[in-house]
Amino acid sequence: MKIKKIIGGISYDDRGCLVHNNNFNFNNVKRFYIIQNDKNNFIRAWHAHKKESKFFFCIKGKYKISLVKINNFKNPSKKLKIKSYILNSNVSEILFVPKGYANGSMSLQKDSKLMVFSDLTINQSLKDDYRFPFDYWNAWKIDQR
Repeated sequence: MKIKKIIGGISYDDRGCLVHNNNFNFNNVKRFYIIQNDKNNFIRAWHAHKKESKFFFCIKGKYKISLVKINNFKNPSKKLKIKSYILNSNVSEILFVPKGYANGSMSLQKDSKLMVFSDLTINQSLKDDYRFPFDYWNAWKIDQR
């Protein structure tokens, strides 16, 4: 499997808006959680899984999600390619991250919220948990222009 964005939409009328993603299938989802950082530009990284896949959906504000395909879970190369994506609550997109990747996130706006769906239970996930320092791969440069 590969990383992909699942595109949804936002419909507006005189009552407000409806955010939807009719292309997302919940069949394999076992749980979800919401991340909200206390500070803007706060980094949560790096967290990897051999067996767990995740789906990221920004429900408020904006987040940068960075990913690295792990080559060795005990001692990954620091030269692995980083892929980064911006998720924005003004665009209904879900980012699918297959098993085998390390992920990290950074909130880009105040009070941003990121919903994460997982295909493993919490007990399964805890047995498949690999963590690396936030600066093991440096994906966190911010263009202030």
